Amino acid sequence: MPSSSSIGTDNTERSFPDSMPRLSGGRTVLELLLGTGITVVLSVLLQFVIVQPGISEPGNAPEALAVLGSTVLLLLLLVPPALGRRIGNGRLRLLGLWTALTALTTLLLATPLQRTRLYYGGSSVDNGFRLQYLNRMAENLVPADMNYADIVPYYPWGWFWLGGRFANLIGWEGWAAYKPYALTWLAVVVVVAFTLWSLVLPREQALLAALVTMLAGMRHGVMEPYAWPSAALLAPMAVLAWYALSERERAPRGVLLGVGIFVGFAAMTYTLNFGFAVLVTVVMALVLGATRVAGGAPPGRTAWELFLRLLPIGVVSGLLALVVWAPFLLAGGLSESGAAQHYLPAGSAYLPLPFAEFSPFGVLCLCGLVWLILRATSSRLAAALLTVTVTVYVWFGLSTLALVAETTLLAFRLRVTLECVLVVAGVLGLVELLHWLRGRLPGRYLPQLTALSVVLAMTGSLSVAQYQLNTGLESRVQEAYEDYYPTGHNALGARNPNEPNSWLDELISTISGMTGRNPQQNVVLSTNYKLGSFEPYWMFQQETPHYANPLGEYEKRAAEIARWADATDSAELAQLLRDSPFRSPDVFVLRHRSESGVPREGEDTAVDSNPPVGQLSLTLKRDVFPAQPNVLNHRVLFDAALFRGPEFTTREVGPYTVIVVR
Repeated sequence: MPSSSSIGTDNTERSFPDSMPRLSGGRTVLELLLGTGITVVLSVLLQFVIVQPGISEPGNAPEALAVLGSTVLLLLLLVPPALGRRIGNGRLRLLGLWTALTALTTLLLATPLQRTRLYYGGSSVDNGFRLQYLNRMAENLVPADMNYADIVPYYPWGWFWLGGRFANLIGWEGWAAYKPYALTWLAVVVVVAFTLWSLVLPREQALLAALVTMLAGMRHGVMEPYAWPSAALLAPMAVLAWYALSERERAPRGVLLGVGIFVGFAAMTYTLNFGFAVLVTVVMALVLGATRVAGGAPPGRTAWELFLRLLPIGVVSGLLALVVWAPFLLAGGLSESGAAQHYLPAGSAYLPLPFAEFSPFGVLCLCGLVWLILRATSSRLAAALLTVTVTVYVWFGLSTLALVAETTLLAFRLRVTLECVLVVAGVLGLVELLHWLRGRLPGRYLPQLTALSVVLAMTGSLSVAQYQLNTGLESRVQEAYEDYYPTGHNALGARNPNEPNSWLDELISTISGMTGRNPQQNVVLSTNYKLGSFEPYWMFQQETPHYANPLGEYEKRAAEIARWADATDSAELAQLLRDSPFRSPDVFVLRHRSESGVPREGEDTAVDSNPPVGQLSLTLKRDVFPAQPNVLNHRVLFDAALFRGPEFTTREVGPYTVIVVR
């Protein structure tokens, strides 16, 4: 029966014809390059346009504009396919889709931040380290550790290195470039997802998959923009990997190469997603191998065939991974222990059940789970996505078992991957249901069915977006406006002397004036760790062992600091600094007794510890995993008299004392 909607005209079971992938290798590369380039330019331009109206904060006006604009864009994206207009491969239509997807993502996520230079979460908690890393890469063409001097990086630097080049291109400091760079990546991921899903789905379904991927990203992907690309794109790449491993006739070399590049990209940007992608690929090979052997295929030959398919994926991804990991490995990084995985929040202790949520998003996930189970034996696409889903829960189980070895696999970070898979599966299941209904309902009901499908799609999309803007991201937006810039003021123009970070500008200018050196020429030991987020100082100690490079030897540095605090006079302290096995600080920023920045009741933070009169304090953190919180603050107290000798110069700045080693 003829259908008035092109969205439902392709049954998903036929999404894997023999000619799959649906796009040639050359066209795929061209679309990825052109789509990415256009998205980058357009997203950056839109962000600069968005900040122009100057809507005052606090208020709901930015969110109102974001909702209005996204409603219009969603209508433009959803209505034409529902009315039977095919997307196809036309250049103008693809350009229009890229533009609409970019505008939708940028408008939704950039508008709430229009009057602040900080990204979601401001400079609080983990964002402090992200700003520090991007600051470092903006100052160093050769990748370097975010914190410690003369040490190769530990955390994958691919995303941050590109961010440093972006900062250089627009002429901004790294911390200031983080927001536009992160927002641009969020838009790029949606456009790239559309192209990758177009390899395995009709264009109309690929568009829906990209849209729900964006909505899933608003829930958990926004706060880690460097992890989001490999998390969001894992689903379509897993489908391609399943196809490449399951083809019996001829090895699809282009697909194997593409999967290898993706896994390598994950290694260069986010280690956990790299490990999970490797596990998914291996599990797929095991499932396919077991299925073939159960069907009568020789075990040895089956294993050899699958090994030959896995080999190019492993070689390509391994070579790309070595670009980032080789320096760390050659420096002996594997022989050093770290605390990066010593974290067990509730999100890792309990299994994620997004399909049990009573919300439009939860219903879509439930539809996806049902469709995956029903279609796994008849659709290679469903089989691939179900394998990813099951592997997520396997990862959670392994993470719990890892507690025996006093570590975890940070399983909670895979929630976003799971949700991406389930919502895409939910869309495909509903599309298949729509196709089934169109084939059985009388023609007079088709217009109503089309209208209903558009209304449901609009309602579901807007409900997720509005909830995230109004509730899910509300606290993160608040931090972006209330956290302090290195100017000593925040986005609201406020400066409260009782807030420790309101002294950042004076601390930075004092260090510069007292040393006469550029920030990268100083090693700083500071109790206010935000200094490292906004200026590319080398810091003697990282704020927490969980973000510390294992090569930096966090615990040994903490013990060294305690030794310095036990010195009896200035001369002994100066000698200890000279004899330190580490590059010793040129500058100390310690806390003296002051009524400004006094901690609020029940608060215990690294910047707020108020020492006794005559002493200076430095707050360090101790790993107490598996307790939650996983760190415990403790103070190291220096006698102020230690810095009164001729070896040191001191100056008070608000609640801090800045000490420069002569």
